[in-house]
Amino acid sequence: MFATVCRIFQTRHHSKFHEPGHRHPHGGGAQVTHKRSGTREIKVVQRVLDANDIMADQLRRRFAHDNVFVLNMMSSPGSGKTTTLEKTLAHIMPRYRTAVVVGDICTTNDADRLAASGAPVVQINTDAFGGDCHLAAHVVEKAIEGLDLEGLDLLIVENIGNLVCPAEFDIGEDARVVILSVTEGEDKPAKYPLMFRECDITLLNKIDLLPYLDFDRELALATIGQIHPHMPVFEISAKTEAGFDPWLAWLRRSIEHKVRGGSG
Repeated sequence: MFATVCRIFQTRHHSKFHEPGHRHPHGGGAQVTHKRSGTREIKVVQRVLDANDIMADQLRRRFAHDNVFVLNMMSSPGSGKTTTLEKTLAHIMPRYRTAVVVGDICTTNDADRLAASGAPVVQINTDAFGGDCHLAAHVVEKAIEGLDLEGLDLLIVENIGNLVCPAEFDIGEDARVVILSVTEGEDKPAKYPLMFRECDITLLNKIDLLPYLDFDRELALATIGQIHPHMPVFEISAKTEAGFDPWLAWLRRSIEHKVRGGSG
């Protein structure tokens, strides 16, 4: 087993871009100044995204070389992402050698909880440099410097709680998971379609609360199906572990495929 590791890496590249309808170029290592020219804005944003994609491709090749399956976990704040990961780690360790990278604007709260599993945990905080709302490839590259990738089967990245920006930034992952909790409302997939379009599976969490909410489950599932046809949706309760078996089976298959030298 790995010794538990918990350290803080603070992001050092921060930029802001406020024009509605454009991607946020945080994390690309380029300082962006807001301009009035729409053409200029688009060019600057594209440069930053291109730089991120280059780094993400380098990370993907590195992960492939070491046969590490990399999972990018995304959701809004309060969806139950950390609790889901706590329960998941309890089921897959020690069979699969796992490390976790945790992104948050402030605190090490989530990293402290996940470190109790015995997995190496790296904390990324973005508050000191403007509070970036997502993780970018160059930040992940720095965060994994202390991890023994050759000794891992699975690397989980718990992204910063946000249904917008994290979906736009490739971090070299093999798969993306979005967690939608029933307490958020059934309209979230329609409001944030890019997140559900870019992810490989959805975990519909907190189903134990359905009897107490006016959550339209059928509408939520139908909307997800329209945005991303045939994407698996696993209905779970991180609290009770109801519905965990299909989710864990999917994760195990994905890890095994990568460990055997597949493409993820």
